[in-house]
Amino acid sequence: METPEGAWSCSDCRAGKKPHYKQIVWVKLGNYRWWPAEICNPRLVPSNIQSLRHDVGDFPVFFFGSHDYYWINQGRVFPYVENDKNFVTGQININKTFKKALEEAARRFQELKAQRESKEALEQERNSRKPPPYKLIKSNKPVGKVQVHVADLSEIQRCNCRPTDEHPCSLHSQCLNRMLQYECHPQVCPAGESCENQCFSKRLYAETEVIQTDGRGWGLSTNQALRKGDFVTEYVGEVIDSEECQQRIKRAHENHVADFYMLTLTKDRVIDAGPKGNPARFMNHSCSPNCETQKWTVNGDVRIGLFTLCDIEAQTELTFNYNLHCVGNRRSSCHCGSENCSGFLGVQPTSAVVMEKEEKARNAKLKPKKRRLRPESKHCHEYFCFCCGEGGELVMCDRKECPKAYHLHCLNLNKPPYGRWECPWHDCSVCGAPASSLCDFCPRSFCREHEEGALTSSSLEGRPCCSSHNPASPLGSNSSLTLPRRSALSPVRVKEEPEEGEPASE
Repeated sequence: METPEGAWSCSDCRAGKKPHYKQIVWVKLGNYRWWPAEICNPRLVPSNIQSLRHDVGDFPVFFFGSHDYYWINQGRVFPYVENDKNFVTGQININKTFKKALEEAARRFQELKAQRESKEALEQERNSRKPPPYKLIKSNKPVGKVQVHVADLSEIQRCNCRPTDEHPCSLHSQCLNRMLQYECHPQVCPAGESCENQCFSKRLYAETEVIQTDGRGWGLSTNQALRKGDFVTEYVGEVIDSEECQQRIKRAHENHVADFYMLTLTKDRVIDAGPKGNPARFMNHSCSPNCETQKWTVNGDVRIGLFTLCDIEAQTELTFNYNLHCVGNRRSSCHCGSENCSGFLGVQPTSAVVMEKEEKARNAKLKPKKRRLRPESKHCHEYFCFCCGEGGELVMCDRKECPKAYHLHCLNLNKPPYGRWECPWHDCSVCGAPASSLCDFCPRSFCREHEEGALTSSSLEGRPCCSSHNPASPLGSNSSLTLPRRSALSPVRVKEEPEEGEPASE
């Protein structure tokens, strides 16, 4: 850089970075040349050095080579970096003491670097043994304008149980409130203190433990045997509105955060257990879960509880079906390992789909034949990248009837596109205009101006293929295809968000 005019501060000073003990630095003292030294703790230097006159803010340094000590201030030092060991390469008539100082500084720098890396590795290993930090809370916390509803005692529903019953308001009783998923209030319920339908208010949670799972991150297991229908725990977190929910999702996408802890509470309220919550946030998804979420009305407000679907033995991982709706264009892989696993979160398990089709077929035979109406087509996407043919986390095209999906790196993207997005298959690979002729085996396509001679019929049912494929065996030449970047500024096209009143593709 050119010599600056007037006062100048280095990047470390501008950033407020301060020197610290055991740091190797270059020191300028009087008329001497810049010399490598190590910053020392004042309490660990010899007593005669401690008694030397110095100002507030000064710190002692140990000079390599000469092994002297001196007090210095921040304005007289700057950090030593690894390449500084080659400072005297090619120079002649170097002072022996200075050369020795450079050698000692290089050795000490590598020694401190090894200590720092070992400490960081130990810290990382220690952190891997415990889940990521979050603030533990016992009840839902409203954020912003969100309000928690509290009902008047006169509005709370009264059940028909009696205190003389063997287990009033229990799971196997005929409690009207339990059937309607209302929790009894101790001042209203006829059973009084004997009522067994106050699990949310009394926090009668099962004994659980956060565990490290195999390939699915952290999970939650039960330390006790549970029966079918038992209350496990409440899903607790921050209660936010729809606007705040969208803002948090957008920030997560911008920061490449892939983990979400959000559950829909009501039409305009969402529970986010990401920053604040309880151990229920660690429960993993499964296509064959052993628990389910239920919405209960507790003291006039809706709360979410997790209940068992079957008998569960102790030390078993607890799971529930996220019933996830894809946010944006991302599709997350499912690693639950169930026999009926659909492969992706939010996609219905395979066996359930087959059973649903069979049930519809049986119902169709029983019902009288009516005039058949054209059914509304479902927007189903492929499970493999159209570029490389591999699975994984995919970005899906939002264009109607287009089933194609892609890896981010095959699209030359670093993060998923936000908003409505159409894949490159619909734009001409030459000029970017709307395509009229498409290759069936890769994302290449052509407009009317460039389609002449661009596609030929392949041996596979005459399906069109471009020059990147052998018409005799078009699938054999598509194994390593990646999408070329049309422009350094806009590799893909993102459409504007739909107007209010139009359905959003989430």
